[in-house]
Amino acid sequence: MPVPHIPRWKPLAMTAAALLVGITVPAAADAATTAPTPAAAPAGAYDDTYYKDALGKTGPELKSALHTIISDQTKLSYDQVWDALKVTDQDPANSANVILLYTGRSQSKDSNGGDPDQWNREHVWAKSHGDFGTATGPGTDIHHLRPEDVSVNSTRGNKDFDNGGSAVGEAPGNNTDSDSFEPRDAVKGDVARMILYMAVRYDGEDGFADLEPNDKVSNGSAPAIGRLSVLKQWNDEDPPDTFEKNRNQAIYDQFQHNRNPFVDHPEWVGAIW
Repeated sequence: MPVPHIPRWKPLAMTAAALLVGITVPAAADAATTAPTPAAAPAGAYDDTYYKDALGKTGPELKSALHTIISDQTKLSYDQVWDALKVTDQDPANSANVILLYTGRSQSKDSNGGDPDQWNREHVWAKSHGDFGTATGPGTDIHHLRPEDVSVNSTRGNKDFDNGGSAVGEAPGNNTDSDSFEPRDAVKGDVARMILYMAVRYDGEDGFADLEPNDKVSNGSAPAIGRLSVLKQWNDEDPPDTFEKNRNQAIYDQFQHNRNPFVDHPEWVGAIW
């Protein structure tokens, strides 16, 4: 949700009134200590610098320009992903916890591993789609790696994304069937933007497959994930929220030093696809 706008003239007016009647007003520095933490930079903040070579372009030209921009990144090892996710997905209400992607559950950062009810590293672009595994690059790119409950991660498996299916008992709001997975409404757009980031970032260079979305399910080991039409719908219906924007900023500032352009500019999804 957007941070409420607080008119800046009010403290000035209060100070002026206090001078007239002799009332002491707390210093501005004191008030600042209770101010909310600033949100991530608004969309457009990097247009004159980071995205300058992409502006004004559409279609394949825009995709190519964004690929060049976001390919300049620091790559993490698979072990480093554990600690990175503890920062990027930290619960804003409890710094000892992370928020799990599909369940939405707040869980201790220290309860990561492979046992039931622990959390592990979910590849939103399933690593078998293109057979990149956990290799440094697409297999360790935290723009699409998220904390998730071990068994829910297994339920999603390598399924494509689509609407429909039966409810996932351990993750209310999520649905699945034999060939697709539908995440809860609050992260549908997040999933779409992560998938489309991967399609722009990994285009057949670096020794990895050319990842592309398509409008199918049951893609198996092909370097493709669908359904594109549904992902575009999710991007429109669930725009980036504060958590997603702050996550993008943390990845840029502290870890990979590249951005997911569709978090900053979700309208670029329709401009490319």
